[in-house]
Amino acid sequence: MRLLLLFALAGSSAFAQPGQPAPVQPSLSMQNSNLKPALPAALLGVGIDQKLDQQVPLDAVFRDESGRAVPLSSFFQTGKPVLLAPVYYRCPMLCTQILNGVASSLKAVSLNPGQDFEILSVSFDPKDTWELAAAKKQTYLRRYGRPNTANGWHFLTGDPANIEALMDAVGFHYKYDPATDQFAHASGIMILTPGGRVSRYFYGVEYAPRDVRLGLVEASQSKIGNPVDQILLFCYHYDPATGKYGAAAVNLLRAASAGFVLICGGFLLIVWRRELRAG
Repeated sequence: MRLLLLFALAGSSAFAQPGQPAPVQPSLSMQNSNLKPALPAALLGVGIDQKLDQQVPLDAVFRDESGRAVPLSSFFQTGKPVLLAPVYYRCPMLCTQILNGVASSLKAVSLNPGQDFEILSVSFDPKDTWELAAAKKQTYLRRYGRPNTANGWHFLTGDPANIEALMDAVGFHYKYDPATDQFAHASGIMILTPGGRVSRYFYGVEYAPRDVRLGLVEASQSKIGNPVDQILLFCYHYDPATGKYGAAAVNLLRAASAGFVLICGGFLLIVWRRELRAG
């Protein structure tokens, strides 16, 4: 399913400019309909295609924030799910909002990077350097403010071939404009399983902490989290059309029915014990 970018008509730019918010509104394209949103030529082919259960190329090689060449597989050897944020570090506006949204969301999630899951911020701009990635990492570690998580949030750069292999695998499509030296791109993050398969997509620049937590727990096959998460996953299901978790009416009804049975059973047990004592 293609996530398209709809831009305001007057005075809007397809590229985020310093001090000028990018007029982006994510909208899911309509299937089986002749109504197609008209897009500027600069945005044709830009968006996010959902590729649920797609395997990412674990043999792709990137550079981390210390300048070391590391295979993508090195972040999937711990048996933890991975939150992937496709951005580029020279981006003047939208990518900053994406990373701000990740940090803000994770502040409200008790799971810890490096312990329960990994975060990969991967630049799709081959011009980005590992020194710039290192600076970005320090900025967001300060913003996130949670101790002992530096080993769980990684900022990667790469060459065109490895970048393209990863972005194509997760369905992230972008376009470079030589005139402005900027990229037109969508905004969103992905959750990957410990084996490197695409599990969930969350769109926009703000990510509901509940959704992110459930996405990580579900991708881990419940190896992280707590019993409350299991109850929530019973009552809430991921909707690929919206990129959100919503209430599953049937399961909510089952849960309510089970609760009613337990309450009634407990009440009857109390009455029965009182009658035995009275007798």
